[in-house]
Amino acid sequence: MDRIDAMKVFVAALDEGSLAGASRKTGRSAAAVSRAIAFLEAHVGVPLLHRTTRSIKLSEAGERYATACRKLLMDLEEADRNAAGERSVPRGTLTITATVFAGVELLRPIVDAFMDEYPTVSVRMYLLERPVNLIDEGMDLALRITHLADSTLVAQRIAEVRRVIVASPRYLATHPRIVEPADLAKHSIIAMQHMGQDSWSFPPLEGSSVPRAVSFTPRLVVNNVRAAVGSAVEGHGVTRLLSYHVASEIKQDQLRIVLADAELPPFPVHLVSPYGRLSVPKVRAFVDFALPRLRARFACLIKDAETKPDAPIPPRRGRVFAE
Repeated sequence: MDRIDAMKVFVAALDEGSLAGASRKTGRSAAAVSRAIAFLEAHVGVPLLHRTTRSIKLSEAGERYATACRKLLMDLEEADRNAAGERSVPRGTLTITATVFAGVELLRPIVDAFMDEYPTVSVRMYLLERPVNLIDEGMDLALRITHLADSTLVAQRIAEVRRVIVASPRYLATHPRIVEPADLAKHSIIAMQHMGQDSWSFPPLEGSSVPRAVSFTPRLVVNNVRAAVGSAVEGHGVTRLLSYHVASEIKQDQLRIVLADAELPPFPVHLVSPYGRLSVPKVRAFVDFALPRLRARFACLIKDAETKPDAPIPPRRGRVFAE
């Protein structure tokens, strides 16, 4: 059996999550898929997969081997493209990853338009709330809204987004004023799991190098942006999110930013790809197509999320707190 061909079957099984999925993807029988993986395991001398009736899981050796297989197959694909030269056109399957909110709200419309423009390219979009190793997981591109630590990635800068603390006008009208970070201890906090469940940090005071921290016991903890936004809009508390998460609600005056002068440095937004992937026609075509659209979209969101310090607070109703 051809080892490169067997590697393709092995990677297909990982991408699909099962041997049956690899069978459908590659157009081979289930027996042929099993033989291909058995061939690789016999060649390397160790088990690569732990199999159950419904799923597969990589062994420790299989994880290392999968990374090497993906890199080898990508290098072979690039060699073929280089040989084809200018005759190569965008085609095949493009894999992209982003967080759930960014993928649904920002990337999905651009992906739809891209597929209309390039009918020979299909897209797999993985929306995940966890770090993704693009090389190990075989991804072509990622939309990253964070500081980049991986120097092996090629990054195309798009914008910056703020970390903002927001509450509804109704909530602000019936609760103590929020003038400094310490005031948050008096408030109902809606916490996001990945943005501080029991404390929020703030820049150091002038003359100090020690960041400030405000501890709290949250009234609500969620792992979904829409849930946090919805509860805040309905007046159930104060939450910290990224500015693009709440740009629409701020524009419509459903939410207002507080403590704008105590915000942490903004996060950069990049479209990133593994080194060498930009030479792949489908990847290059998507980057050229998506970058100007993403930059324009973020520019609108940044404008919509601008702080409006002169917005009047509605009259207080019900219980009035001493200030």
